[in-house]
Formats: sequence, C-alpha cells, structure tokens
Amino acid sequence: MISPTPSEAPDSKVANVQTILNEHPFSGFQWVIFALCFFVVLLDGFDTAAIGYIAPSLLAEWGVAKPDLAPVLSAALFGLAGGAMCSGPLADRFGRKAVLVGSVLVFAIACLASGYAHDIRTLTVLRFVTGLGLGAAMPNAVTLMSEYCPDSRRAMITNAMFCGFPLGAALGGFLAAWMIPHFGWRSVLHLGGIAPLFLLVLLVVLLPESVRYMVAKGYAADRIRKPLVRIAGSAVAGVQRFVMTENRVAVDGKSGLGVVLSRQYRVGSVMLWLAYFMGLVIFYALVNWMPVLFKEGGLSPKTATLVAALFPLGGVGAVFFGWLMDRFNANRIIAAGYALTAVAIWWIGQEAASLGWLVVSVFVAGTIMNTAQSSMPALAAAFYPTSGRATGVAWMLGVGRFGGIAGSFLVAELTARHLSFSQIFTVVAIPGLIAMAALIVKQWVSPQGGAEPQNTPQAAGAGISASH
Repeated sequence: MISPTPSEAPDSKVANVQTILNEHPFSGFQWVIFALCFFVVLLDGFDTAAIGYIAPSLLAEWGVAKPDLAPVLSAALFGLAGGAMCSGPLADRFGRKAVLVGSVLVFAIACLASGYAHDIRTLTVLRFVTGLGLGAAMPNAVTLMSEYCPDSRRAMITNAMFCGFPLGAALGGFLAAWMIPHFGWRSVLHLGGIAPLFLLVLLVVLLPESVRYMVAKGYAADRIRKPLVRIAGSAVAGVQRFVMTENRVAVDGKSGLGVVLSRQYRVGSVMLWLAYFMGLVIFYALVNWMPVLFKEGGLSPKTATLVAALFPLGGVGAVFFGWLMDRFNANRIIAAGYALTAVAIWWIGQEAASLGWLVVSVFVAGTIMNTAQSSMPALAAAFYPTSGRATGVAWMLGVGRFGGIAGSFLVAELTARHLSFSQIFTVVAIPGLIAMAALIVKQWVSPQGGAEPQNTPQAAGAGISASH
C-alpha cells in the first residue's frame, strides 16, 4: 500500500519505523537482538572452521592422504552455499525469524551427529548438512540485525555483530588445541552441536521478527508495535499505522531474487559476489590448511593450531571499519582493506623460518583480511531495499561460499604440485587484488549504492504502510 511520507502524513497516529529507530537511543531490547544474532554468527564461525582444526587428527587416525581431505573440508561449504541461496528468498517471503530458528536447529543436530562419524564418506555427508544450516543462519542474522539499527550506526553495529564469525572460528582453534589432546577430535564437533541447541531456546523465546519486514508485508499494527514499544516506550503507544520509506531504488512487483538481479542492482550484485568469493578463497584456503602447512614447516601440531587460530581472531577490526563506513565511502574503504590483505598474505609466506615473525604476520594478515571480509554483509545490507535485502545478503554469502570451496581445493592442488611454502602464500594473496578491483567497479557503476554515509539525507522511495 502506498502512503505519504511521514512529513506529509496528516494523521499524528502514523509513525515511520525507521524514524523511531533513528530518534531513540539504542535500547536494551536491541542489545538483546544484537547478542542473539552475535552468538548465532559466533557458533556459525566455530562450526565452519572446526573441520580445519581437526584435520591433522583425521590424517593421523584414519590414515588418509592430504588431498583426500579436500572433499570433507569443502563439503560444509557446498552446504553453506546452498543454504544461503535458498534461505534468502524464503526469508524475504516468510520472515527472518522462522528461517533463522530452523537453520540453527539443522546445523546443531548435524554438527552433533558429525562427532559420531567413523569414515570420510559419512563425515562428508554430515558436514554438508551442517553447512545447509550454517549457510541459512548467517544472512538472516545479518539482515535482521541491520533492520533493527539506526541509519547512523548501521554499518558499525552490523559489523560488530558479524565479528562473531571470526571470533567463533578463532575460539574453535583455541578450544581444539586444548580439547583434542584431552578428549579427542570428536569432542570439538560435539560441542559445536550442543551449544547451538541451548541458543535455539533463547531464539524462540526472545528474538522478534524484523519490524521493517513486518511493515513491508502489511502485518497488523499491534504486532509491529510490540517490539517497538520495547525500543521507544510510550512514544508508539498511540500509533495506529506504521509506515516505512526506502532509501534505495524500489523495484515494484519483483521477488527478492528479482530485485537482486534487476537492472538497477545487477552489476552491483555481481561485484559483491565476486569480492566476497575472492575473500573466502583466502579465508578457507588458510583456515583449513594453515595448521597442516605450519606442521609441515616444522611446528608441533599444538603450536601450528594455535598460530593458525590467530588468523580468524583478527576480525574484530571490522568494528572500526564499520565506523568508517558510516561516515565515508564504504566501497573504497573495503577495497583498500582487500589491497592490504594481498600484501599481508604474501608476507606470511616469507616468515616460515621465524616463529616470532610468523605469529606477527598471521595476526596482521588476519586482522586486515577479516576486517574487510566481515564488512561485506553490512555493505550488501545497505545496498538493497527491504524487499530484496535478505536475498541480496544471502546470495552474496551463498555465491561467495564457492570461493571457500575453491580455496580448499586450491591449496590441495598447490601442495600436490609441490609448491614451496612462500609460493603457496603468494598465490593465495592474488584473490585480494581481484576483490579490490570488484568493489572499485561497483563504486564506479553504482556510486549511490551503499557507499555513502548512512546518515546522509537521501531521496525517499515510496512509503509502505501497515495498519490494523
């Protein structure tokens, strides 16, 4: 339903949901949403990276060759891609919360079952199912959090929430280094299944549906008012009709995927996919293979795992990038991050002989790379209108997952060709330059698309309203 913008509406009982979010302090209720989404993404990172940390144990216990690990290392990534690409359109049609809750249930059960696998084939199948749930969870957590943020802090808050992914991956490394010698590699997968089951209960009880989604779908005003009262209190008590104005070009009569592939968004979408794809080539090539490469370079298995765990830990720098993205050109900021990533990854390959400098180079590279990569979902969320936001974020994450698959097979192929330690890291650095170029192209063809500060006034699209 088309309605006047809030400034034109004569009825004082009409309120714009984004204006409410912009004009009221970030509430305790919004921090609850942040915490729930943060832990979803943290457990996503933990479960995604866990297989890389247990890989050396699989080599020893099952007596398989390193190239034979490629299918099990990449199985979850195929599932991640499929889960993300299916979940986005579902969330744009049926809601963010339902898809998020269902996806957490799937990856919790599948990861728990993975701990009981006794051969590569079974573990590969279970990791694929785990990936389906993981892939569906992350984009919906990002989208829901983004839609509860004020414009002026959206990128910073969304990036801070997404930091849960690299932190979860790093936590997996530190826990694996302690748990595997004491309880065996299966205990890592058991923990990765039990923890999300506890989180699932909190999601069902505490997590609301996105207010922007509810307005877009014409939900009753009483239902929209319920979460907004916990943010704005009595300011919305008498509101009878809620409206929403889009600050992105609207694409009428299109499904979520139709919006993403429409003429207005097509090139920007492809560039987002390419940049995220290349970032995940780097991330999974290193997270999955660094423990093995460092062990071959002369480090003990425990030391190799601990040093490798420093790489995903660096993602906390995304909070700073989010602050910059809310104030300056987001495309250019992240492009610069990918350029520096290429240099830093190359540096790791030069430090094989010095443990001290290897530790420093891994941490620096991880900080830069994960800062850039963790900023991409916020960039995508800002690029699309509400009608296609979940699909846009999910398809970027889904298409990008194939980069993770490529990264896993890339290092397997490089080791099979007997490339040296430094040569492997030089090759893995190249995708960073490609990601940088993709975001420069996105900025060039779509200078208004998610690159400007969120608090800059923009032309509003058609208002969308919901009432009794």
